[in-house]
Amino acid sequence: MEFYQRSTADVVKAVDSTEQGLSSEQVQSLLQRNGYNELKDKERVPTWKLFIETFKDPMVVVLLAAAGVQIIIGELVESLIIFLVLLINSIISVVQTRKAESSLEALKDMSAPSANVIRDRKKQTIEARGIVQGDVVYLEAGDYVPADGRVLKSGSLKVNEGMLTGESEAVEKTSEVIEEEVALGDQRNMVFSSSLVVYGRGEYVVTGTAENTEVGKIADMLSTAEQKETPLQRKLNDFSKKLGLAILLLCVLIFAVQAARIWFGDGQADTTSALINALMFSVAIAVAAIPEALQSIVTIVLSVGTNKMANQHAIIRKLPAVETLGSTSIICTDKTGTLTQNKMTVTDYFLPLHNREHLPEDEANWDQAEHLLVQISTLCNDSYINQANQEVGDPTEVALIHFANQHTDGYQSLRDRYPRIAELPFDSDRKLMSTLHQMEDSPMMLVKGGPDVMFQRASYVLVNGEEHPLTENMLNRFEKANEEFSNQALRGLAYAYKRVTEGTTELRHDYEHDFVLVGLTAMMDPPREEVFGSIAQAKKAGIRPIMITGDHKTTAQAIGRQIGLMDEEDIAVTGKELDTMSAEELEQKLDKISIYARVSPENKIRIVRAWQNRNAVTAMTGDGVNDAPALKQADIGIAMGSGTEVAKDASAMILTDDNFVSIVNAVQVGRTVYENIKKAISYLFAGNLGAILTILYAVIFNLPNPFTALQLLFINLVNDSLPAIALGVEKSEPNVMERKPRPTDEGIFAGQTIQAVLTRGLLIAIAVTSSFYIGLSHSNEMGVAMAFTTLILSRTLQTFATRSNTQSAISIGLFSNKYVVGAVALGFVLYGITVLPFARDVFHIPAAFGLTDWGIAAGLALGAVIMMEIVKVLRYRKG
Repeated sequence: MEFYQRSTADVVKAVDSTEQGLSSEQVQSLLQRNGYNELKDKERVPTWKLFIETFKDPMVVVLLAAAGVQIIIGELVESLIIFLVLLINSIISVVQTRKAESSLEALKDMSAPSANVIRDRKKQTIEARGIVQGDVVYLEAGDYVPADGRVLKSGSLKVNEGMLTGESEAVEKTSEVIEEEVALGDQRNMVFSSSLVVYGRGEYVVTGTAENTEVGKIADMLSTAEQKETPLQRKLNDFSKKLGLAILLLCVLIFAVQAARIWFGDGQADTTSALINALMFSVAIAVAAIPEALQSIVTIVLSVGTNKMANQHAIIRKLPAVETLGSTSIICTDKTGTLTQNKMTVTDYFLPLHNREHLPEDEANWDQAEHLLVQISTLCNDSYINQANQEVGDPTEVALIHFANQHTDGYQSLRDRYPRIAELPFDSDRKLMSTLHQMEDSPMMLVKGGPDVMFQRASYVLVNGEEHPLTENMLNRFEKANEEFSNQALRGLAYAYKRVTEGTTELRHDYEHDFVLVGLTAMMDPPREEVFGSIAQAKKAGIRPIMITGDHKTTAQAIGRQIGLMDEEDIAVTGKELDTMSAEELEQKLDKISIYARVSPENKIRIVRAWQNRNAVTAMTGDGVNDAPALKQADIGIAMGSGTEVAKDASAMILTDDNFVSIVNAVQVGRTVYENIKKAISYLFAGNLGAILTILYAVIFNLPNPFTALQLLFINLVNDSLPAIALGVEKSEPNVMERKPRPTDEGIFAGQTIQAVLTRGLLIAIAVTSSFYIGLSHSNEMGVAMAFTTLILSRTLQTFATRSNTQSAISIGLFSNKYVVGAVALGFVLYGITVLPFARDVFHIPAAFGLTDWGIAAGLALGAVIMMEIVKVLRYRKG
């Protein structure tokens, strides 16, 4: 039996305490046995070890080997550049890993600094870390709860548990036993560590400290939640292993072939020098074939995506989240504040025998009941708006003053006209609030409260401006109206008044009977207007939105149906119902469950894992401490800007406007970023493939090397980075949000990408090889110059063909991406440097290479790019 299901006497006995607290001897014994009331640090992987781990990537190993060979043969500049790129990538990786561990630190920072306890029969203030099980703790407004415990006494004690439940409304605490099994949010006789007392005072006995609190359980889940690799990370890691091995084998093969020809040749050349040149050329091939700037390019393109997302109110904390969003197929979203406005609003009202659906705009046309409904809801109300225009008070009461502001000169004018003389504050036993005011014709006690209680205490009803006895028929009308509000998940409040004798200056509880019932208001936290379209857009894009909320099931269902999240055949389950489901039963019902209500942190992780087991990329929103483990477990955790630091630290993305619409907008940016990364990758590998095919052709047919090692390294410098980055800022392809999410097992080169790489690589190779042959007809040096020129120009111009997989460069606007135009122009300028007189010898371009030769090489390069465009258009039309 849980503590909340037991009497206060049983709980006190179970924790070996008394209502007068513990003795100092008992406290010392418990501290020695159980330790202090603080979360323990998890052992972290040393930074140096994380740094070493980054160099285990196969492509990195090949590059390190290549750099080592270059150092041995004296090519220090190239090797230092390679080392610098790898070092930067490693530092970024380590920093990102360390950032991901900060959520546990933030959780520790939420602990209460001090606590008021009874020890040795005296009230004392101690450090909260010294709290032990069995301590009796005093609470009052403004205190943080230092440990979990069972409430012994409550004086209108209200506690904000939003960091655990996700609900912003404070929970009123009681010491009464709760017999049935309930979720954490309904345990009204328990208080939980790190929650905030917002009203009243109370006393409780500690039942759990440190790791044995609800916050401690969350810390444990945070430390054990899996850090998921993004789809792109998994694909790049897998691909880099295969590519590293393939390039290593290719380089060994080419060196072996060339070494054999040197060894078994005519023997006239210097064998040692020739072997070193062959080795250097093989290393150059490795450097040329491996896009060492790939990780940096991906990082930069993702960073560009973060800037775009920031404009959509989405702040990215972890770069890979940009790409993950693009493959998201499930969005588990909170209700309050994300789908709704997080602002209670009066949406309906009821007055007996009243035919109007809305209050007339002109107050002069109101009847007496309408006047009294607005007056009572405003005057019997403690909330207000301060000078900084901030709302102060209970959200329900704030909704009522906004209701008055919409239909009158302002709530304050009513309060100035009818000042409060006396009051009986609301409490959980009476479920009423009463205030005394001098109205126009007499002093009145105005009453606001729960409909059920008000109906029992009312004896009269106001109908058409006259007071009549409350008949059973009239009471049924009120009850039916309240039931209809309840079925729509609306919160109902009843309003009444009672005339009191002249000269009354105070109120007593025994006055609260024989009310004159006036009417009801109904309120809810309404959906954001823009959410309706975003839910529809998400579904059109193949994304399943699922609501996970701490609110009640009926309220969640009403909102879900209203915004289109819940279809006719869908179902809603509570956390308690989920706990009773086996893994097999959940798997069977998973597709039908659109709403989870009154859930626990364990429930959230279970829901996320259930979808991940289906290989669905799952996003999870959250704002409280209770959400942190699920945010970390999800493929992409999305924290609310208004949420706790713990949730933000555990997340990959933060919504500054707490709006579901921003998630859908971010998904569109994510899809575009992923497409652009694929374009950059296809651009890099098509160019590399063209060079490798040309080299292989020369090796197979025993032709001279078509490029020098320096030329290949220079081509990497000119062609690998800037054009690829420029492709990363391309606009979205048409209908990007009408496609289904891509499968998680889809490779980087899936679909049209591999076709584009092979086609463009082959066309570049044909153009370069043709140019090489033309040059060889004059001399070997001219052949190398022609091949070099055609390769660098064709790879540069290829940027235009890579901008879209479906549209030609002309149809999307040849100059519409200024970054591509700039990258191409810079490529031509850098190439121009190589043909200047002082640089020709360095880049092996003979003096005989003139404008005509350049024209032939450039024409072949342009022809290859035109063919790329023709093939793309034909393939798209055929598809």
